[in-house]
Amino acid sequence: MNPTDIAQYFEQIQTQIGRVFVGQSELVEGVVAALFCEGNVLIEGVPGLGKTLLVNALSRVLGCRFQRIQFTPDLMPSDITGTAIYSMAERKFTFSPGPLFTNLLLADEINRAPAKTQSALLEAMQERQVTVDGTTHRLEPPFLTIATQNPLEQEGTYPLPEAQLDRFLFKLLVNYPDAEHERAILEQYASGRDVRRLEESDIQPVLTAAQVCEIQQAVRQVTVKPEILDYILGIVTRTRAWHAIETGASPRAGVGLVLGARALAACRGRDFVIPDDVKQLAPQVLRHRIRLQPDVEIEGLTPDDVLRELLESVEAPR
Repeated sequence: MNPTDIAQYFEQIQTQIGRVFVGQSELVEGVVAALFCEGNVLIEGVPGLGKTLLVNALSRVLGCRFQRIQFTPDLMPSDITGTAIYSMAERKFTFSPGPLFTNLLLADEINRAPAKTQSALLEAMQERQVTVDGTTHRLEPPFLTIATQNPLEQEGTYPLPEAQLDRFLFKLLVNYPDAEHERAILEQYASGRDVRRLEESDIQPVLTAAQVCEIQQAVRQVTVKPEILDYILGIVTRTRAWHAIETGASPRAGVGLVLGARALAACRGRDFVIPDDVKQLAPQVLRHRIRLQPDVEIEGLTPDDVLRELLESVEAPR
């Protein structure tokens, strides 16, 4: 599959999702790009902004299996991965797969569960497999974890372990829609249409699971020139010495920029990465992988504010 085909599929996916999910084009683009480069996505935003609706719509557009896990304080790791059940008839234990065994996994409000339960996702997110009672079970491709979390200031939330945060390729932020898009949402419901009932919507499948895997293979062939690699390296290493950053990004952040930039280039019909691809994705890849200096946080600056200044200091290749 060539980049032109991928760009056409990408446009069709955006169009179909747009039938029920109004606005937030950058969010949709980030989720699809992560899927195409086999990454995982963390979406942060207050309740009621349509995060769950987006993932539901994406599963229908892709024709993939979909499971949703509502994270709560009493959720156990076995509720996610599955467990061994003893069969009296066969006189042996058999594995009963949990909801983790799917193509698209929505981990809803992931930071409302304690760290032990959150960590049950780590192996699946990184290795695409699950180990239960010493037996490893492979997950069928494609596999994408989309986790949503509420802002940490909200009651009843637990911070995600840093090891798990680093497993997310992108951290995407959902903001309130502008007045035009919010009015369009109200008009949908005023006309008697409930977009939450996707079975009644006119969303058409665009890709199959097999075609998604084919796109993932094609994205791996997108060219990243040495000067682009130097640009990525310059951004990542500068986070480790930047005056406003206490803890800089790990090498995995650089890998994430390479993978994400290739997917974004393919979605735009190119078989090569340009500096603008890297610059656009840098906040999404880095904002959850850096820790600001305490005095900078007191001043009210966000990771995006700091990264914006940092990116301007790194010269892009011409």
